[in-house]
Amino acid sequence: MVVMYSTLISVARLQDLMGSGAPLLVFDCSYDLMNPAAGGEQYLHAHLPGAVHADLGRNLSAHGEAPRSSGGRHPLPERAAFAAWLASRGLDSGQQVVVYDRQGVNHCGRLWWMLKWCGHEPVAVLDGGLQAWEAAGGALENGPARQRPSGNFSLQVSRARTVDTAGVVRALGSPEQTLIDARAHARFRGDIEPLDPVAGHIPGALNRPFGQNFGPGGLFKPAHELRAEFEALLAGRDAASVVHQCGSGVSAIPNLLAMEVAGLGRTTLYPGSWSEWCRTPGLPCARA
Repeated sequence: MVVMYSTLISVARLQDLMGSGAPLLVFDCSYDLMNPAAGGEQYLHAHLPGAVHADLGRNLSAHGEAPRSSGGRHPLPERAAFAAWLASRGLDSGQQVVVYDRQGVNHCGRLWWMLKWCGHEPVAVLDGGLQAWEAAGGALENGPARQRPSGNFSLQVSRARTVDTAGVVRALGSPEQTLIDARAHARFRGDIEPLDPVAGHIPGALNRPFGQNFGPGGLFKPAHELRAEFEALLAGRDAASVVHQCGSGVSAIPNLLAMEVAGLGRTTLYPGSWSEWCRTPGLPCARA
């Protein structure tokens, strides 16, 4: 029986998969928010054998006049257009996908979630990213991606839940919605705001910076530890009520993934996040 991975995969398991010859597609999602060209340069310098680069700005977000499925600084593209891009990169239906980056799952998590959003379940994040692969002596390549034939993937029923700004507003203050903000404490409090026009957070949101999901070596903490931490944060609130957000719907994903690893289910994403909320006239913004 073929084992499919849908949350995390270890370096050792990925090496086994590569050695087995099983159908596999690997994406390198390296990206630098402050220097958007750097991710592509990092990929060219070193990447896992056969990996394809997926750029947050050009591939994992709508840009220019392209239709979009959400607002915010990194709006989601239309699902059908993104599914077509996945097929153009060689994805077949049912194929195992592994995603990684150099930035602590801050960007590859986006692709992990977007594949679920397009209905593709067998996708896993490489635990520890490129650093863990290198530490284990894993082989690397450099230069452009190899040419791959197009795959047969087509858009499927979404396996991910989203909520838009209007939906967040409707449920604000209700026990049916528990917002978890993945930004750093200082941004959540409104002490600083380097990217968006207004500092602060959505009223009532809880704060869990996404880096709290990782232990030594950048690996995800054990499932039981993650579960205990989220249950302490929720303090009796229903895990199914959780809506994850951050600045632009990207760094919220490690929290969403960690809850799934912890056995708390697949929770909801607010893709527009703070960058859309704080630009929407008339919405309340809290500080401290």
